Amino acid sequence: MPKTVRIDKYLWAVRVYKTRTLATEACRKGKVTVDEMPAKPSRSVTAGDVIQVKKMPVVYSYRVTDPIEKRVGAKIVENYVENVTPEDELIKLEMQDDFFIKRDRGAGRPTKKERRLLDDIRE
Repeated sequence: MPKTVRIDKYLWAVRVYKTRTLATEACRKGKVTVDEMPAKPSRSVTAGDVIQVKKMPVVYSYRVTDPIEKRVGAKIVENYVENVTPEDELIKLEMQDDFFIKRDRGAGRPTKKERRLLDDIRE
């Protein structure tokens, strides 16, 4: 019989979420799917399942290689999960950095003219 583990425990164990509570909440809110089906926190995952996690603005995809319940070190996570996130999703992360415009500290709020220029740049 194949080894199974709860999805909330697995996502915590492979460091997708910092705490198990956050993993459980994400499942309840519909941000986690297994093989394109919404997953409740008690859903079992086995080797070969594809998990999609929505962390705005990116939808990460992971393939389960070995289900585990105990949290492991960051260096050996790759033995238990394979990141199969498409390249176009990862590009969204790079684009997000370009979205925010940096202002000098202490420069205050932008004037009307500066705001118009900022809006033109974003478009």
